[in-house]
Amino acid sequence: MKKTSQFRIRLIPFLFLMLGYFAVNAQIITSNEIDSLVELTLKTFDVPGIAVAVVKDNQIIHAKGYGVRSLKTKQKVDENTLFGIASNSKAFTVAALGILIDEKKLSWDDKVIDYIPEFRLYNPYVTEEFSIRDLLTHRSGLGLGAGDLMIFPGKNNFTTNDIIHNLRYLKPVSGFRTKFDYDNLLYIVAGEVVARVSGMSWEKFIETRIMQPLNMSRSAASYSRLKDPSNVIDPHAPVNGVVQVIPRDYSEACNPAGGIYSNLTDMCKWAIMQMNHGKYGDGLTKQLFSNEVHRVMWTLQTIIPVGDSTAYNTHFYGYGLGWFLNDAKGYKQVSHTGGLAGIVTQVTLIPEMKLGIIVFTNQQSGAAFSAITNTIKDSYFGIKGIDRVKQLSAGSLKNEANAKKITDDIWKDIDQQQKSETAKTDYTLFTGTWSDQWFGEVVISVKNGKLWFDSKRSPTLSGEMFAYKGNTLIVKWNDRSMDADAFVMFDLDNTGKASGMKMKAISPLTDFSFDFQDLDFKRTENK
Repeated sequence: MKKTSQFRIRLIPFLFLMLGYFAVNAQIITSNEIDSLVELTLKTFDVPGIAVAVVKDNQIIHAKGYGVRSLKTKQKVDENTLFGIASNSKAFTVAALGILIDEKKLSWDDKVIDYIPEFRLYNPYVTEEFSIRDLLTHRSGLGLGAGDLMIFPGKNNFTTNDIIHNLRYLKPVSGFRTKFDYDNLLYIVAGEVVARVSGMSWEKFIETRIMQPLNMSRSAASYSRLKDPSNVIDPHAPVNGVVQVIPRDYSEACNPAGGIYSNLTDMCKWAIMQMNHGKYGDGLTKQLFSNEVHRVMWTLQTIIPVGDSTAYNTHFYGYGLGWFLNDAKGYKQVSHTGGLAGIVTQVTLIPEMKLGIIVFTNQQSGAAFSAITNTIKDSYFGIKGIDRVKQLSAGSLKNEANAKKITDDIWKDIDQQQKSETAKTDYTLFTGTWSDQWFGEVVISVKNGKLWFDSKRSPTLSGEMFAYKGNTLIVKWNDRSMDADAFVMFDLDNTGKASGMKMKAISPLTDFSFDFQDLDFKRTENK
């Protein structure tokens, strides 16, 4: 009798424990439920193709493609379909530097000018103090996406050397190390540090020192380096309201900031390595970089303010080295997104859960990957009753409607002016060659009776100009997938002729990499 009582006493806590275990795990999303979620997401956000993987406890428990790689070919997406991972490449650049740090070839706080003597920023003091760590933490004092027009659109002739040289002309908008403003160009500089210290190109270092050890056999450091491009997506974007294939538009100089192409199969290996502090291989017996290097990567470096209300009770948010860091429902979350023309991606890690979620899409709807990631996270956090697809769709539709109203009102005004006989613009006030210190020259000219804007170094930026209000004109780009039409604002001299020119994106949804606001043109030649 005594033994039975002891057994019951021991059994009761065990039963409660098991009931709790099954209650929690009963909430975890199944592969069939992920299938349904992604199919709904494809339709709701008009995305042609999506790939989703879930890693748990060092195992791939879901990896699957949905929809089509291209609306042209209709070929299916699978777990091996290659996507541009965009800014998720930044963590690879940090890992490359971490490997070199383990080899005692540099340190996080070494000065950039010790490795790239020609490196200059606008402020001489900042130049002297700027460290390797500063390249990676988005706290330089430069504005959001400053100088990105040298890499985006990608069909331009800016080289890595051009970008490094032109950084000196970009004026800061905040104090050094005081504020977060996301940048891409400084990761290009970081890639050049990798090249100069290692003696090999950034691309070769990534492929030989990171991808090969992890057996990321189908991945490459850029699209042009893919060994087998037969299973790769086409980028898509809305053009005049209809989603269609758009040109693959990317600058090779930007590879360290966003050039890698990979797939679910390979990126799951990357995620597992990251959640094991640099360990990989059978039994996690190999080490890509040290635990100390990994600890620094996942330590908060730059604070980003958190709002009063967040979806996951987030209390802190910021940037480490190549990763965003925050708390989500009491867990540390390590994540990053990436965006190219027609491609957006997201990698989310919850290290304490050994949970990784990877979502790739071939359409530029960030709400689509967020809906999938958040729904999967909800299941592991035990959150019920929130329809993330519906929630994010409503937010997207609201933002799109607001942007459409802004742009429609402007074009309505322009249309009315064109119909007015009294509204005639003297184009000779604006024609000529205009130059900006870092972006180079643009030509404003009359073609077939129409005023035209053409960039010499970035030929995709070409379009007709329309009179709007006063000394402000509008440029309507030929490439309608960019959603980046811009105000062109002229300063007049004492003769009434334009002498200076500035620009600003019209739509609030224009990608921040169209940093027209950083341009300051001066007329160099009249026409």
